[in-house]
Amino acid sequence: MHLIHLTCERFRGLAPVDFEPARGMNVIQGRNAQGKTSLLESILYLATSKSHRTNTETELVQYGEEGFRITGRVQRTDREVALESNWWKGQKRFKVNGVGQPRMSDLLGHVNVVFFAPEDTALVRGAASARRRFLDMELSQLYPPYLRALQEYRLLLKQRNELLRHRNPDANMLDVWDVQLSKHGEIIISERTRFVDRLAALATEAYSNLAEEETMTLRYKPNIKPGTPYLDVLGASRDADLRHQVTERGPHRDDLEFTIEAKAARSLASQGQQRTAALAVKLAEFEFVREHTGEYPLLMLDDALSELDAARSARLFTLLPEDAQCFLTTTDLAKLPDAATGTMTRYTIEAGELRNDV
Repeated sequence: MHLIHLTCERFRGLAPVDFEPARGMNVIQGRNAQGKTSLLESILYLATSKSHRTNTETELVQYGEEGFRITGRVQRTDREVALESNWWKGQKRFKVNGVGQPRMSDLLGHVNVVFFAPEDTALVRGAASARRRFLDMELSQLYPPYLRALQEYRLLLKQRNELLRHRNPDANMLDVWDVQLSKHGEIIISERTRFVDRLAALATEAYSNLAEEETMTLRYKPNIKPGTPYLDVLGASRDADLRHQVTERGPHRDDLEFTIEAKAARSLASQGQQRTAALAVKLAEFEFVREHTGEYPLLMLDDALSELDAARSARLFTLLPEDAQCFLTTTDLAKLPDAATGTMTRYTIEAGELRNDV
């Protein structure tokens, strides 16, 4: 798939955007704080209703304005998809092909995107919640049953925890919540297991291609072993849950484990290794989406070269298929490998103004 056209009004510090990107590699250059990341962020928000930098839409609105609007047209293999997002005075509205979407979750999956940003090193060195968020975002785009199970699980978990905080929780009501929670929790565990099994193989290969002399592994660490009845686990942990007034077992405690050269990447890897590992996972995600949907998603690489040496930067470009659309930001074109400069379309952004460097 590829983005045909993007418009953006009153978003962050961007001037009005009217962008018709090329089908292959699009390189957006500019000094820091000129709007490079905001441009990619607008595409991400249009496709997912999410920003990678904030959960508060008021931070996305241009100073002095009361809302923003983003539109885009994306060509998929078998159809064209038109997207529109509006946020105005606290109200969020999305349309797909002119039809309003009653729930934000209905937007997911119409356009697939993979986004890499410097903050994604949190996948390797950050809290487990960042890794669970990554799993949930990707699986929700690809598997509607997972998204439904996740939404139900989060609601039931909140209700169960509220009940646990009561002075004398109703045991019969806890039984009801446990049955429902286990039903949706087991779907989440099963889908995460299947996803990470394939993603790990792709990520190991991508890391090897980037780093050559090093090896990386990725492993799913479920809080409950796959195949173990979650209902039994909830029953066995109920006394502890009542004492601590919180549900202590379940997929909301899952994690991913990265190792580089058989050592824990979170604590023992260098910053460059952690950046390479995070990038390898995103490249694996990129390939996984192609396997699942039959076409490459939009790939956005924000400042991906800043901590890669020249050799790894060059190898990165050999891993990007020519028929995939990519958006890469950089402060310095000199960081681009020589082999890449002949196949890219260049843009410059300055003070929020985007222009094509013809």
